[in-house]
Amino acid sequence: MTDLVLTTFDWVPELPRGYVRDLRVRWALEEAALPYRVASVPFRNRGAEHFRHQPFGQVPWLTDGDLSIFETGAILLHLGERSEGLLPSAPEARSAAIQWLFAALNSVEMATLPWALFLFAGDSAETPGRKHLDSFVEARLRHMDGLLAGREWLAGSFSVADILMADVLRLVDRFDGLTPFAACRDYMARATARPAFVKAHADQLAHFAAAD
Repeated sequence: MTDLVLTTFDWVPELPRGYVRDLRVRWALEEAALPYRVASVPFRNRGAEHFRHQPFGQVPWLTDGDLSIFETGAILLHLGERSEGLLPSAPEARSAAIQWLFAALNSVEMATLPWALFLFAGDSAETPGRKHLDSFVEARLRHMDGLLAGREWLAGSFSVADILMADVLRLVDRFDGLTPFAACRDYMARATARPAFVKAHADQLAHFAAAD
């Protein structure tokens, strides 16, 4: 079997630990029981080789033989081709999983990430633009809450779409943003109770702690 190599930073500060996006890929690999190893690149000194694999100097990327893939959505779709547990083969379910994967990135995370960055920076509710972000996030979560109240997983069975959506919602929950949205909170809790997530999360924390 092709050797899958997940590359992430060798170390990050305490604040982002548990939320660095290699977690999404670790989670998918654990769900699919695909063998892989983890490689590291320097957090502080990002060289030309890093930018060759990830043109924005971020992580993660996945190496699969001669392929080098960046962006977590693209990586999860690639891994989905290897596991029906990540991406169903039935056309309707497959289409649903793919559309919800993109929705997690482009409809939900595009609203929630700027909001979370405000809070990470310690900005207050009076910071210019904050009220608009609050309203944007609230609207997206309200729609998601209504949808998730009627289903266990986004595409009928657990898939890459749930890995991405649950991870996006985790960051909102870090700042108590899911408190008014019980269905979103329950969905996130259901996803992150899965053994594959628990292992992936612990492995990421241990990886960064080892470099302290």
